[in-house]
Amino acid sequence: MSGVKRAWGMARDVLDRATIYLPIILTAAVALGTYWLVRNAPKLLEPAPKVAPTHEPDYFMRDFVIKNFLPNGDLRSELHGVEGRHYPDTDTIEIDKVRMRSVSPEGLVTRGSADRGLSNSDGSEIQLFGNAIVIRDPSVGPNGKPTPRLEFRGDFLHAYVDTERVTSNKPVTLIRGTDQFTGDTLDYDNLSGVANLNGRVRGVLIPSAAAAPAPARKR
Repeated sequence: MSGVKRAWGMARDVLDRATIYLPIILTAAVALGTYWLVRNAPKLLEPAPKVAPTHEPDYFMRDFVIKNFLPNGDLRSELHGVEGRHYPDTDTIEIDKVRMRSVSPEGLVTRGSADRGLSNSDGSEIQLFGNAIVIRDPSVGPNGKPTPRLEFRGDFLHAYVDTERVTSNKPVTLIRGTDQFTGDTLDYDNLSGVANLNGRVRGVLIPSAAAAPAPARKR
């Protein structure tokens, strides 16, 4: 009997000791469980750094027409091409066998073509490469004075639709009516009507037809 009492006393002593250390044991168990959960929980996806777009086309067009309109709905410009490629890094469209047409607020029509073209996103600037031609139809100025047909030819022409300019850093031929000029560079402003040709400038002026002489009077 005494042995049973002794054993029960020892068991109670162990239980009392365990009860004292139970909060510490539970705290350690919770800490270990939390640590395990953190180690094994799936990691959140970190935002990937933005990669700069490369100069590679992100879409293609074939046998297409792109039209741009003024806020009032009038046509501003249109581009035709056999094939077009859009480059996201520069937001430009490269066009094979390009044909362009623009209309100024006064109704002056400008047409152009080239082996290859490069247009910005809104079609306000068009660069023409290879057999480039830009033609401005004849018109009548505000003062009623007629302006003859203008034609620009060269290996490169840069047409600005909004400001009505044509520029080039390469040799250009300018045909104004029946007159013809050549130069190493060109800067033409339709609003002022001034064409600046620089470098080796040459010109051929064709005089207008002389008036026919009046018939002699008989005496």
